[in-house]
Amino acid sequence: MKKISLIIGETSSLPKEIVEKYGMVVVPYIVNWPDGEKIPGENIFQKMRIAEKEGIKSFPKTSQPPPGVFKKIFEEELKRAEKLLVLTLSSKLSGGYNSALQAREMVSEKERIFVLDTLNVTIGEGLIDLYVAKMIEKGKDEKEILKEFPEIVKNTHLFGMVENPKWLERGGRISHSFAVLLEKTQKIGMRPLIGIKNGKVKPVALKMRAKDVPEALFRELKKEIEKFKEKNEIKVAIGHADNLEGVKKLKQLIEENLKNVEILFLGLIDPIIGVHVGPGTLAIAWFQFKL
Repeated sequence: MKKISLIIGETSSLPKEIVEKYGMVVVPYIVNWPDGEKIPGENIFQKMRIAEKEGIKSFPKTSQPPPGVFKKIFEEELKRAEKLLVLTLSSKLSGGYNSALQAREMVSEKERIFVLDTLNVTIGEGLIDLYVAKMIEKGKDEKEILKEFPEIVKNTHLFGMVENPKWLERGGRISHSFAVLLEKTQKIGMRPLIGIKNGKVKPVALKMRAKDVPEALFRELKKEIEKFKEKNEIKVAIGHADNLEGVKKLKQLIEENLKNVEILFLGLIDPIIGVHVGPGTLAIAWFQFKL
């Protein structure tokens, strides 16, 4: 029996190979879009683009797993591990955290289960999951992880830019008038920087010279990490909503210009957050920790 089983959400946007390497257990979230089943595409973002082009008005609906899904996973993992660490996306954006807490109360050995709120999403959540996985690999117990966890959350940052603000409007994140304003400003090279703040995804700044999104995100990352002296500790993840060209350029800019920054993974943004920010979105998550 292993000491700790790490249970994460599908929302973390971690590549399959990383999940398998660290033996993480992934809880599936729900995406409901009947029309999407009829639309061709390798991922949900390609389907959304086609739906928009063809005038299909329906929109993907997302929701958290019910407590019963968590309960079943908990009961199975308690047979394999002494303790369970359960990391969810921000409780301020999804009911996944509460579902996990409810499921914990349904299990007889609930004292062996620890449910933690990352207060982050997608690749930011993924970085936190990966850091905890590495702590487990190094033999740290649940007490050490629980003690350090608030600092891990505090020091994990996420920001990105959307291709088209209409998706933020459709997902209820911004008003129609604000979406129209953003579309106009993008034409002159101004884009909103979307970030995670107090557990919520929201526009945090308006950036000039942002027609080239990879360039704009690179400048923002460089500005942020220049605040730190020990730059060799900066770890980065890049996420995208079907924007491989943007990922390639952003990765190249980082590797060629920020020698002491390590890219830990590249990931397709999960649908739970992705359908709200829309196709083409490009994002960076980063933290300053020794792994």
